[in-house]
Amino acid sequence: MRKISFVLVAAMLLSVGSTFANNNPAKKGKPSKSLTAQIGALLDNNNFTENDEGKQAQVLFTLNDDREIVVLSVDADDNTSLEGFIKSKLNYQEVDLANYKEGKKYTVSVRVVI
Repeated sequence: MRKISFVLVAAMLLSVGSTFANNNPAKKGKPSKSLTAQIGALLDNNNFTENDEGKQAQVLFTLNDDREIVVLSVDADDNTSLEGFIKSKLNYQEVDLANYKEGKKYTVSVRVVI
């Protein structure tokens, strides 16, 4: 009889433990936007004209330990104004990113659309 009650108590503890382990609490607040959406929002306010439409650049950057963007290079199509704009808008801007690895290099394409 003692073995049966011991097995019954152990089974109840395991079932209750697994129930709590699978329960994901709802996150409070808004979930963080993707990194590209955050970069798009940072670059959104600009003064480019229709002559600049369609120009592109490849931006190589990393994130530091404070979750700030550090621009390493901007490869723009013969457009130093686009390169300067991207560097001034992105450098040392903090992003909301849950899982990131400090020092990991990221590349994002930027295109001017009016």
